[in-house]
Amino acid sequence: MPELPFELSRRRILLAVGCLALLLFFGSKLLARPQPTAALAPPAAPPAETAATTAVVVDVVGAVRKPGLYRLEQGGRIADAVARAGGATPKADLALINLAAPLADGEQIVVPKRGAAGPGAPTAAAGSSGSGGAPSGGPVHLSTATLEQLDSLPGIGPVTAQKILDYRQRHGAFTSVDELDAVPGIGPARLDQLKDLVAP
Repeated sequence: MPELPFELSRRRILLAVGCLALLLFFGSKLLARPQPTAALAPPAAPPAETAATTAVVVDVVGAVRKPGLYRLEQGGRIADAVARAGGATPKADLALINLAAPLADGEQIVVPKRGAAGPGAPTAAAGSSGSGGAPSGGPVHLSTATLEQLDSLPGIGPVTAQKILDYRQRHGAFTSVDELDAVPGIGPARLDQLKDLVAP
């Protein structure tokens, strides 16, 4: 009989140790669970990729202070490209180019000099062409021509001129006159008629 209290206290100690072990086991499982807020952090990087794809590269030549290749934001205008090239020189004739025209990737922008004629100033020649006839001073350059300049070509009305501009916007600067064949409304006969009047 005198040993009974010792047995009871030993049983209590074992029971307490068992409960403590269970508490530790379940506590470690709860702490090991991943926190729900940790998974929400990563999606912050993608905008950098979209920013890289919205740039166009253009070649600015002619009567500008710093001719060369320039990277500009998509949706920019020819005026922006001229400004990036240091601006026009005093000899430039900015009235002969459309400064409001949108930029196309791979486009060459020619800023003509005052009084220049021929291939050095294609837009000047195109601007002085008569209505319905061939340009009088030189070829119309497909990569820089305005809607009005394209409309002045024989057999090209405002609708086809706009199709040429749309094609240039989608595919970039013309590398060959033969690319006109891909523009809707211009067939082989029209292309032969234009070959001597236009240049890439």
